[in-house]
Amino acid sequence: MNIRGCVAALLVSAMLPMQCVNAADAPRFTQKSMEQLSPEQKEAAEGVLKQSSSGLGGPYAMLLTNPELLKRYLMMTEYLRQKTSVPKHLNEMAILLEARLWDAQYEWWAHEPLAKKAGLSEAIIYDIRDGKKPANMKPDEAVVYDFVTELLLTKKLSDATFARAKQILGEQQTVDLAAVTGFYVMVSAVIAAGRIGIPNNGPEPMPVLVK
Repeated sequence: MNIRGCVAALLVSAMLPMQCVNAADAPRFTQKSMEQLSPEQKEAAEGVLKQSSSGLGGPYAMLLTNPELLKRYLMMTEYLRQKTSVPKHLNEMAILLEARLWDAQYEWWAHEPLAKKAGLSEAIIYDIRDGKKPANMKPDEAVVYDFVTELLLTKKLSDATFARAKQILGEQQTVDLAAVTGFYVMVSAVIAAGRIGIPNNGPEPMPVLVK
């Protein structure tokens, strides 16, 4: 079953109440200038500017309200994006899959260019964007697809998928893959809670699958 079908099936059976959100609503946290920040926030913001190409907008506008949390967040993103044992194109593929499953438009907007730069094929990127299981994936790409979608959609991981990941990627990469998948769920939660849209009111880069 492709991503679109899995999402639809899960939503039909969901027990949690859902509320409609107007996508045009303004973000709940506005971007501040360095002059508007407290000394603690400025210190955290300097760390952001060393990592982020989009400045203090996006999730950082929200996370800056708690500079200690933001510092720890940056430590995780530094490892999971720059020092992880997972090859960069597979790491970005995992992030795109998580963004797709959460309809995290900002996250997709930020990571699609990174995935292309890392060497993930456009065919795979566009199939994930459209909720399709990509065809002609290499073994390592296929196991990342199965690992991430199974973990996020079923909230567990089968012995067969774990064993295949361990065989193809190795034990450390399998652990790091689970970590990046889970971490970006948190990122998506921040994006959703803060109602963070595309900068400059740009168009959403993905079709909406989660209604």
